[in-house]
Amino acid sequence: MADKFDVIVIGAGPGGYVAAIRAAQLGLKTACVEKWQDKQGKVSHGGTCLNVGCIPSKALLETTHKFVEARDDFDELGIVGGDVSMDVKKMMARKDKIVKNLTGGISGLFKSNGVTAIDGTGQVTGNKQVEVTDFDGKKATYEADSIVVAAGSVPVEIPPTPLTEGLIVDSAGALEFQETPKRLGVIGAGVIGLELGSVWNRLGSEVTVLEAMDTFLPMVDGAIAKETQKLLKKQGMDIRLGAKVTGSEVKDEEVVVKYEDADGEQEMTFDKLIVCVGRKPYTQGVIADGVEVELDERGMITVDDQCRTSVPGVYAIGDCVRGPMLAHKASDEGIMVADIVAGQKAEVNYDAIPSVIYTAPEIAWVGITEQEAKDQGFEVKTGNFPFAASGRAMANNATEGSAKVIADAKTDRILGLHIVGQHAGEMIAQGVIAMEFGSSAEDLALTCYAHPTMSEAVHEAALAVDGHAIHMANRKKRK
Repeated sequence: MADKFDVIVIGAGPGGYVAAIRAAQLGLKTACVEKWQDKQGKVSHGGTCLNVGCIPSKALLETTHKFVEARDDFDELGIVGGDVSMDVKKMMARKDKIVKNLTGGISGLFKSNGVTAIDGTGQVTGNKQVEVTDFDGKKATYEADSIVVAAGSVPVEIPPTPLTEGLIVDSAGALEFQETPKRLGVIGAGVIGLELGSVWNRLGSEVTVLEAMDTFLPMVDGAIAKETQKLLKKQGMDIRLGAKVTGSEVKDEEVVVKYEDADGEQEMTFDKLIVCVGRKPYTQGVIADGVEVELDERGMITVDDQCRTSVPGVYAIGDCVRGPMLAHKASDEGIMVADIVAGQKAEVNYDAIPSVIYTAPEIAWVGITEQEAKDQGFEVKTGNFPFAASGRAMANNATEGSAKVIADAKTDRILGLHIVGQHAGEMIAQGVIAMEFGSSAEDLALTCYAHPTMSEAVHEAALAVDGHAIHMANRKKRK
């Protein structure tokens, strides 16, 4: 029997490594098990987010956005330069360097906080036991008073488009292209599909996005989603809704995709195809047979509001439990569980978790949409403000988009904030903080915002809720 720990965390993604560090900071003897290996075969902490998700995709999005600005917008700003071009291989090398720095940083944080890093695949084999299989197949059993499962998720594969090396790829494969494909197909118009489509669209790919649903971004407020769809179409992305993919065939280094839409059977040919139809919890094999941790029909581990499973002392967090599959949600759950294990009181406010799509402009939201509010029985009032009326947006050459505040007409409590615009991902924190404190639209309206800033759009939208916007004409209230 190996060392006994207070806490063992399975998985070192944004939920797991945060839980482990927090537990160690609270004085608990903590270990974290991770099996992810980098291209050199070394264990790499950070999970999907740092290795093949949030961080590398943002590196590519930021680089390609700057490229488009230099190519298309500098002249309007008075900046005179020569023709610009993109070195895709150099861009990818920079992305890999960022990933290496950050994953190595987590290993350093483990050491500085006293977390024991265990390399291998972890499995809960009993109420207080974790078996770890190392990369040579050797097994070791560890004991812990508390176990935290943070196994994460993996991309969903669909039968019509089986992955084919270098041609039909998932989101991770799309981060490894070494040259720009001329014709790129993307299956799925969700967060990942739109972001990856944007990267290669900016570099010259003819991007077609096939989405089975008839509604574009249903989780975003309808007005903001409609505006976003127009902006992406203007950028050259061909987004086809109600397009259900039925099959694919690889021919001469090309991918022929068949799909059905309102007009019947269709066919398109691409040089590369990215499958982005969602993610599923990675729980297979994480819980041994006989351990009575409950899983639902999707493979998600069943937990209560504080991430306790059906087995005392076993917790689960992040993508392998209910709720949005977001890195920051997983991190918050990791902190909550560590605090609870240490005997403190803690909770996560699941009504105030922000979401961001890092296209250009960015889309960000927190809370519910106007339609959801109405469906839930709220009488609502809303305020909108376009960035086209913002002085800072004009100075930034970023006048596309708008901010929308949704409030309860009876109490004025903020129910949601939805933004499409430059730096929306930064500005959404204002709505998160406001909702965390149960703020009213009037609270935001009475707050002094710095001028000139992009954030003033949120201020004006809050003012507009009651028809008090200053820098635009207010809608006349119905009698």
